[in-house]
Amino acid sequence: MGSPMATTCLIDRYAAYLPVTPRTPRIALGEGGTPLVRAPRLEAETGVREVWLKVEGMNPTGSFKDRGMVLAVAKAMEEGAASVICASTGNTAASAAAYAARAGLECAVVLPAGHVALGKLAQAIVFGARVIAVRGSFDDALVVVKELAAGGEATLVNSINPYRIEGQKTAAFEICETLGDAPDALFIPVGNAGNITAYWKGFVEAARTGMATRGVRMFGFQAAGAAPIVHGRPVAEPRTIATAIRIGNPASWKSAVEARDASGGAIEAVTDEEILDAYRFLAGCEGVFCEPASAASVAGLRQRARRGALEGIERIVCVLTGNGLKDPDTAKSFSPSLTEVAPTAEDVRAAIRALS
Repeated sequence: MGSPMATTCLIDRYAAYLPVTPRTPRIALGEGGTPLVRAPRLEAETGVREVWLKVEGMNPTGSFKDRGMVLAVAKAMEEGAASVICASTGNTAASAAAYAARAGLECAVVLPAGHVALGKLAQAIVFGARVIAVRGSFDDALVVVKELAAGGEATLVNSINPYRIEGQKTAAFEICETLGDAPDALFIPVGNAGNITAYWKGFVEAARTGMATRGVRMFGFQAAGAAPIVHGRPVAEPRTIATAIRIGNPASWKSAVEARDASGGAIEAVTDEEILDAYRFLAGCEGVFCEPASAASVAGLRQRARRGALEGIERIVCVLTGNGLKDPDTAKSFSPSLTEVAPTAEDVRAAIRALS
């Protein structure tokens, strides 16, 4: 019998590019190393030579947040913290709770009441976090946790924690390693804007260290009902079915704009209808099930293709930030009831034909 496989440690893999020391705990749940999946149906529809999907839902808690959270929690441990805290629309809560459990730290998460998908809430609860819902938005929750962290009550692990950005930039390294160079463009959902900031940082460092020979144009996409960067002003009551990007005043607004401008890219809005159409397309035509917010990147690609706004772009990576099982209610809404028949081949055959 062979020896058991070691858990992948993102911190060790990219230690030369991360702010770690020999004292930084090498905690790991197998984060990183997510697949880059080619999307032939999207290529055919958009006319782009190569379209790739960075499937971040394959991370341990089902979202890209694990890349940054492992480093943020490890550094909190190194600095002697006993607890961590975050505001969240769901994915950050799940990730913080998991890595805190792994590290033996207390974790508190503050959520906007009624605006967190069931799959994410269940994760935070089962990982043992203290979950508090506030009557307000994500932005209200973030104000509260920043105040608590400033008072020394816990280490804040939202993306304003610089270690989060450092960990998340490793996804850009992986893309360059897999493709052999950077793509022409990256399409990515934008909510609190930490991820577009992190990818840009990663691509800049990849070019500087020889992992890539070219720059990348950064295209971010916000939901139309929660598009403060697009409109140039905060949105007091953001609205969108894509709960993970339902944010009205992004913490990383400035750095996202810098990434957009420095790369020659854009940050644009897509409607909920476009997001859901892309969500269904990915599942039904590419076999990839992502949460609705993730599909904003593909909705943006399809929208720009319709406008003829992809000139000079031959290789695109679309980031799918979270797994579809994070939000089962959205998937279920497309088929609200199951067809029930008698357990006979005749009845099942008839039911299959009726659903065709």
